[in-house]
Amino acid sequence: MTQDISISELSEDEATTELARLSGLITSANSAYHTKDAPEISDAEFDALKRRNLEIEEKFPHLKRADSPTEQIGASVAEGFGKIQHAVRMLSLGNAFDDQDVTDFDTRIRKYLGLDATHPLSYTAEPKIDGLSLSLRYERGRLVHAATRGDGTTGENVTENARTISDIPQLVENAPDVMEIRGEVYMSHADFQALNSAQEKKGDKTFSNPRNAAAGSLRQLDPEITKSRPLKFFAYAWGELSAPLSGTQFGAIGRMAQMGFSTNPLTQLCDGPTELIKHYRSIETARSDLGYDIDGVVYKVDDLNLQTRLGFRSTTPRWAIAHKFPAELAWTILESIDIQVGRTGALSPVARLKPVTVGGVVVSNATLHNEDYIAGLDSNGAPIREGRDIRVGDHVQVYRAGDVIPKIADVDLKKRPENSVAFDFPTRCPECGSPAIRDEGDAVRRCTGGLICPAQTVEKLKHFVSRGAFDIDGMGAKQVEQFHHDGWIKEPADIFTLRDRFGQGLQQLKNREGWGEKSATALFDAIDDRRKIDLDRVIFGLGIRHVGAAASTLLANHYGSWSALTSAIEPASAREGAAWDDLLSIDGVGTVMATSLVAAFENPLEAASIDRLVSHLTIVDAVLPDTSDSPVAGKTVVFTGSLERMTRAEAKSRAESLGAKVAGSVSKKTDLLVAGPGAGSKAKKAAELGIDTIDEDGWFDLIDGL
Repeated sequence: MTQDISISELSEDEATTELARLSGLITSANSAYHTKDAPEISDAEFDALKRRNLEIEEKFPHLKRADSPTEQIGASVAEGFGKIQHAVRMLSLGNAFDDQDVTDFDTRIRKYLGLDATHPLSYTAEPKIDGLSLSLRYERGRLVHAATRGDGTTGENVTENARTISDIPQLVENAPDVMEIRGEVYMSHADFQALNSAQEKKGDKTFSNPRNAAAGSLRQLDPEITKSRPLKFFAYAWGELSAPLSGTQFGAIGRMAQMGFSTNPLTQLCDGPTELIKHYRSIETARSDLGYDIDGVVYKVDDLNLQTRLGFRSTTPRWAIAHKFPAELAWTILESIDIQVGRTGALSPVARLKPVTVGGVVVSNATLHNEDYIAGLDSNGAPIREGRDIRVGDHVQVYRAGDVIPKIADVDLKKRPENSVAFDFPTRCPECGSPAIRDEGDAVRRCTGGLICPAQTVEKLKHFVSRGAFDIDGMGAKQVEQFHHDGWIKEPADIFTLRDRFGQGLQQLKNREGWGEKSATALFDAIDDRRKIDLDRVIFGLGIRHVGAAASTLLANHYGSWSALTSAIEPASAREGAAWDDLLSIDGVGTVMATSLVAAFENPLEAASIDRLVSHLTIVDAVLPDTSDSPVAGKTVVFTGSLERMTRAEAKSRAESLGAKVAGSVSKKTDLLVAGPGAGSKAKKAAELGIDTIDEDGWFDLIDGL
C-alpha cells in the first residue's frame, strides 16, 4: 500500500500511484467540505494528505499531475444558488504543523525577499476561525453583493442572506469607492447549542458542529431561515480595492474595525517566528474558553508592499500560512463497511461508525482507504498497526481535528468479538457484478464494467455536468441520478437529444415530481446554451482518468483546437514518435496522464461515445493572451544555474506571462536556455543540441520594457 511507504523509499511507479490516490481523496474531501457542508474527513487528515502529496511532488517534480491538489481551491458552487465571479481570487492557505514549520516559513520569506536573519520582519497572528469564508463587495459604501468562496474563482450569491447578519454593515462610511471585505461566518458554541435544542423540539434535523450549522444557515435558499439563525462574522482580509486601506496588514484590520466590521481581538503584531509561536501557544491555551471554534492561527507578513513582492503560488499566497492545531482521538465501534464505486471504477471502503462525540462533534463515518489498509498490510505485504486488521464489530480508534473523524488509526483486539471474521473485500463490483481487479502496483481495486456499470456511468455523468466541465444550469447530481434511473440518459450525448427525443421534451419532464413547465423549459434552454463550449471544458468533461481541470487547460492551450488534439492522438497511440514526444513535452503532462488520454480515444466504445457527443457541439478554440510583442511567445524556455537578479519562481512566472512555455529539462523542443552560474549538464546538453543560450542579464535585455 503506497500510503504506508516512506516517501524516501518510493519508486517512481509507486509515486505515480500514490499521487493518483491522493488526488482522488483530496478532490472528494474538498467537495464534501466546501459544496455539501458534510465533511467526510478531518482537517488533520486532509492536511496530512495534502502535505504528503506536496512532499512527493517535491521529490518527483516531473510526476506532478496537471490536476494536482496543490492547484485546487475549495469546490464547485452548490445547486440552487446564483454565481458571482470574484474580482480577485479567494485563495487557500499553506499549513504549518509544528514550530519548525513556522521557522521554515520565515526562512523562505527572507530567502525570497533577499533579507538576512537580522533584518526586521513583522507578522500579524490571528485565530483561524472554523466557519464559512465570505466576500462582501461594497460600492460607494453600500453593500451590493456577498459571495461564498466556492472554487476560489466563482462563489455562490448569498447576498440577501448576508444582509440578515448583524455583524455585516449595510452601509460603510469613509470607505474606498470599491471595497471587498472578506472574512468568516461562524456560530458561537452557546448559539449552536440553543439552535440544536430548538431543532430537536421542532423535530427537525440537528447539526453536528457549529461550522456545519453556520455554513448550512448561510446557504439557505430562503433568507428568512438565515435570518432566524444566530450567525456572526469576523472580517480579516480584502479582495478588490479602489484605494488601499493601509500600508500594513495590522493597520488594514484596524481600519476595518473603524468602519464597523467585527475583527478578532486576539489579532496581534509579532516580530519573527519566536513571537509567533508564543502567541500561538497563548491562543491554544485559551481555545476552550473562546466560545467559538478555531482550528489554528494564521500568520501574515505585515508589510503590504512585501506581500506584493512575495505574490502567490497557484493556490496559496507566499506571505501567509496557517499554523494548525493537532488532531483529537476517540474510540467507537465499527458497525459496518460499505463499498462505494467511483467514476473511474475505484472500489472505496467506507467505515460506518457508532456515532461518537469528539471535542463536541458527533461523527459516524471514516475512510478506510483500500483493502490493504483494512487487512493491516502495506503495499509490500509488511504489517501496519503491528498487523492488526480491521473488522466489523471492532472497537476502533479514530482521530479528528476541527470537525469530523476521518481515519481509523488503531484497533483494540482485547475488545474484539469472539465471532468476528476478517473482512472479505469484494472481487466483483457491488453495483454491476463485473470483476473488480487490482493492477500490479495499484493500491486500488477497480470495476472492469466500464460503461455497463451504473455507478461509473452516473458518476461520469455527474462529472460531465459539473461546474468545471459543461456546467449546465438546472442539471446537477440529483437530476443526473433521476434521468439515468428513468433511462433518459446513459452517456453525455443523450443530454443533448433530450428535447428532440421527447417531442420537445417539455410534457414528459414537467409532469415529473419537482418539475414544472418553467423549470423544464429552462433546463432545455440551458442544455442548448452549452452546445457551443470552450475546448478545455470539453476535455475536462470527458472525465478521462488523470486528466483534470488544469491538465485540460494545458492540453487546450497546447493544441488550440479539437481537431488538432484528436489528429495528434492517433499517431501518439504508438507511445513513440513525434506526436508522442510532443504530448510529453507539455509542461505538466507526464507518461501516466498521456497514456490515459491516448487510451481513452483508443477504446472503441469510449471513442464512439465521444464522437456522438462532439456531433452535437460547436467547440470553441482556445484563446491565448495577446503576446504579439513578446520575443519569447510560444517558445520553450529552460532556466538553470544560480539566478542572482530574480528567484526561479519569479523567472518562471514572468516568462509564462509573456507567452513562453517553461520546461524543467533541456530537449530538442527547447528554444532558449537561460543559464546562471553553475548551469552544469543542462548548459552542456543545450550546446550539443545547438540551442540558444543566454545569461541572466541577456534575459532581462531580451524582455526589456515588457
